[in-house]
Amino acid sequence: MTTPLPPRFATPAMRASLALIAESHLRLTGRALVTGAGDPQALWHAPFAIVAHGTQADPLFFFGNRVALDRFELSADAFSGMPSRLSAEPLLREERRKLLARVTSHGFIDDYAGVRISASGRRFRIREATVWNLVDSGGVVHGQAAAFARWDELD
Repeated sequence: MTTPLPPRFATPAMRASLALIAESHLRLTGRALVTGAGDPQALWHAPFAIVAHGTQADPLFFFGNRVALDRFELSADAFSGMPSRLSAEPLLREERRKLLARVTSHGFIDDYAGVRISASGRRFRIREATVWNLVDSGGVVHGQAAAFARWDELD
């Protein structure tokens, strides 16, 4: 059975944010993130995890696709609005901060690996993740996104 796109991701503002995820990826990496990138369903049903957060002082997730939500063991409503730093264990948050600073200065990286933690406390190491800035056509940064298809369970 196909998991339907949650209503929170179907609003006009969210559709624009989801389009920016795909457009920024293509603009920065030269590669399409998904086929049919203008369709929120394409991001939602991608066979790999996609997450995105805003530019707040303590950045908040605004999107996680179905694979990411399964991995983090959260609903779309619980994931959206959660500080993205909470996806890493407290001792690994400095590593995560350095990663995000590297992405900010370079636009994207495609070699990230790091440990993350689900809502139930399950730890997993993501590998070969691409992390990129969400930049509109005018050069304004709206946040950062990540995509990963490979991970190893640690617990």
